[in-house]
Amino acid sequence: MPEAQKEQFNANQLSDYLKLYYKRLFPHKQFYRWISYNLSEDGIFTNREFSFTMEDDIYIRYLSFENQSELENDICTKIPHKIDIGAVFNTRPKNHRSNANMKPIQRELVFDIDMTDYDDVRTCCNEANICNKCWKFMSIACKVIDTALREDFGFEHLLWVFSGRRGIHCWVCDKTARHLDSKGRGAIADYLQVSMSGGGENTVTKVTLYDKQHHSIRRARTIIEPCFNEIIIEDQDAFGSPSGIDKLLKMVNDETCRKELQNLFASTASDSKSIWSTFVGYFESMRVKSQLKSKLKYIVEEVQLAMLYPRLDINVSRGTNHLLKAPFCVHPKTGKVCVPFNPNLAHKFDPMTVPTVNLLMKEIDEFDQKTNEALETPDDKAAKVKDFKKTSMFKSTVIFEEFLRKIEQSTKSKAITVSDKRMEF
Repeated sequence: MPEAQKEQFNANQLSDYLKLYYKRLFPHKQFYRWISYNLSEDGIFTNREFSFTMEDDIYIRYLSFENQSELENDICTKIPHKIDIGAVFNTRPKNHRSNANMKPIQRELVFDIDMTDYDDVRTCCNEANICNKCWKFMSIACKVIDTALREDFGFEHLLWVFSGRRGIHCWVCDKTARHLDSKGRGAIADYLQVSMSGGGENTVTKVTLYDKQHHSIRRARTIIEPCFNEIIIEDQDAFGSPSGIDKLLKMVNDETCRKELQNLFASTASDSKSIWSTFVGYFESMRVKSQLKSKLKYIVEEVQLAMLYPRLDINVSRGTNHLLKAPFCVHPKTGKVCVPFNPNLAHKFDPMTVPTVNLLMKEIDEFDQKTNEALETPDDKAAKVKDFKKTSMFKSTVIFEEFLRKIEQSTKSKAITVSDKRMEF
């Protein structure tokens, strides 16, 4: 980790950092390009709701803007500690008090995956804390969800964003996704769920599999099963404690088998590798003897899915009027930027080295200083380099730009059509 990266973020100085960040680094133009979708539909930007969370948790909803300049000016003037993006309504959100019939008409399909929902299986951290071992849960979730959305639903424009602290967000921006009603969103969210219960360290997540498994489940298994030993057995040592063993036993829906396993575990070394080997061996032995009950036929695979399959906040995905933190916000607790990342390289993403706002400001200063020192006659050459290129946020900005390029290609012809209609008299 670079020396500068080790600097601690001081939340008391957030407002001061944000003044510079919004002025020099926040990608205002690219942000507008995304949220306006080439103005391919009437009111797609002007009727969009934004909310600002100000210093001291003052919350302002139903904000809307006429253009990119107005939005940028408001951000740079008010210095929000958080920006949330809501739905596109049938009228200006800022006029909500005078319009009782205001209703959302489109919204990106969004997914929110929070690390705290894995607290029943992760042992390295808990609550809001995260490490590189934790991130492997997020990496698998990203791969499973991204693949399903693309292959099973045909969506193309997916923006994956690190939340700045302990989770990830996915914005599905295809027009068909944006115009889904609550029922359609709920159906997709339910399709991507396999667990009966989950989340919280005191709960036990269970999955039930049958002989006829949907292709999406079979595909998820090919992603999850090769990673199970590394993440659950080695990294988390999930069965290396009495409570971990107890959770494993609770996943077995047969009292006789649970008691037999409990006796076997009592004479097994109390490390996860030994416990899991005994667990798998027990059911393999039952299978060979043709004594394995049908309800336990896929118990090993069920445990693997229960522990590693993505855990979604369904309510976030269902609602059309839900607001979600905007990309490139700065998390007020950690100071880290909510950066986009490449879902194909999620396993290489390092949440520990995501830049903080104070680090970014320091990187700009150091770049300018080194550039000017290298010049025999100092001039404005450092200023000619765009600020984001001077920082560790450069890669994330490139990822966002590539996402924009693809979505603009798909909306370009539609934007021309809308423009032509406006020219008609």
